[in-house]
Amino acid sequence: MFKKLSDKFQYNAPVILTFSLLALCSLVLSYITGGWTNRYLFSVYRTKFYSPMQWLRTFSYVLGHANYNHFISNFTVILLVGPMLEEKYGSKPLLKMMAVTAFVTGMIQVLFFPHVALLGASGIAFMLILLSSFANFRRGKIPITLILVAMIYLSGEIISGISNPHDNISQMGHIVGGICGTLFGWAITKPKADPAA
Repeated sequence: MFKKLSDKFQYNAPVILTFSLLALCSLVLSYITGGWTNRYLFSVYRTKFYSPMQWLRTFSYVLGHANYNHFISNFTVILLVGPMLEEKYGSKPLLKMMAVTAFVTGMIQVLFFPHVALLGASGIAFMLILLSSFANFRRGKIPITLILVAMIYLSGEIISGISNPHDNISQMGHIVGGICGTLFGWAITKPKADPAA
C-alpha cells in the first residue's frame, strides 16, 4: 500500500520540501521545549566567535520561527516560488544560494546587531522572490518584473523599518535576502564572455 501511495506522489523539489519539513519540525520542537530550541539552536546572535554553536546558528536560524503565523508567512512564499526555481536552476545551485543568503544575513546580524536575536526564513523568502523575477530574463534586457518587485518589496521594507523600528520584524533580513536574490539572478543570467574577444 505504501508503494502505491509513493507512486502517486512526487518529491518534486527536494531542497525546498526538505527545508520546509525541517523548519516545521523546528517549530514543533520549539513548542515542545517552551522555546528553548529557538533560543539556543534556531536563532542567531553574537556569542563567542570561537564557539562552534556561533557558526552553526549562522545557518540554523533560518529553520526557527516564533510561531505558526510566522512560519506560514514565510513558507507560503517559499513553497509557491521555490519549486519553480529549483526546477529551473537545479537543487544544488539553489541550496548554495540559500546557504549563502543565510550566512550573509546571519553575519550582518551578528556584526551589526549583536544584542538582538534573529530567526526565521524571511531572508530566504525574499531572496527567492527577487530571484524569481529573473525567470524569463532575456540577455541584455532589464526585466520589468525585477524593477516592480524591488520597488514593492524592498521599498516597503525600508519604509516599514523607518516608520516602525520596534515591530520585531527584521527588515534588514528581508533587504539583504532581496539583494542576494538580485545578485544571484544577475550572476546566473549575465551573458558569458565571448571567448573570441
